[in-house]
Amino acid sequence: MKEQLRVGGFTPFTAIDYPGALSAVVFCQGCPWRCRYCHNSGLLPPRAPTPYAWEQLLEFLGRRRGILDAVVFSGGEPTAQAALDSAVNDVRALGFKVGLHTAGMYPRRLRQLLPRLDWVGLDIKALPQNYPAITGVAASGDTSWESARLLAAAQVPLQVRLTRHPRLTSEEELNEIRKKLLTLGINELVVQRCNTQYCLDSRL
Repeated sequence: MKEQLRVGGFTPFTAIDYPGALSAVVFCQGCPWRCRYCHNSGLLPPRAPTPYAWEQLLEFLGRRRGILDAVVFSGGEPTAQAALDSAVNDVRALGFKVGLHTAGMYPRRLRQLLPRLDWVGLDIKALPQNYPAITGVAASGDTSWESARLLAAAQVPLQVRLTRHPRLTSEEELNEIRKKLLTLGINELVVQRCNTQYCLDSRL
């Protein structure tokens, strides 16, 4: 029996997670990074108990055909799970568009998914050399920026965004990030304010 997608949360209806489309959001359980401003700490442990079963969610989504346009896989980090591949196929078989929210930490898996993705929201956190100060993981920026290159080359509909805390990202670095994205052909960076209420690092 194939491994089922581990789901830590589910939003049945939203108009803001996939541009121009009504969607449901599947929050995938598990993330190997520990970003200081993360406010979804319950989604970090990969094997945490969850009330959601993928087959039950599929049944629900099947009843939403004609109401929803898309299903967005978010997290946690969706690409951390090998089961994402079959889950994307399941959703496409129901006739939905597929969106993905990712930090780009698994570019090889992202490359495999690209032909079946209709839209991607990519979180860029810093210049490559400054990622470890945010994620707590050495060389983490290399994979994210490789994913940015993949997505730009594939010309998949894309939104690149950065969550900014002024103690972690200076205006100078923000400008350098914009320039680096431009060299890849990515013309827009959406900057989001950091929500410090539930930050993983309480010092922020």
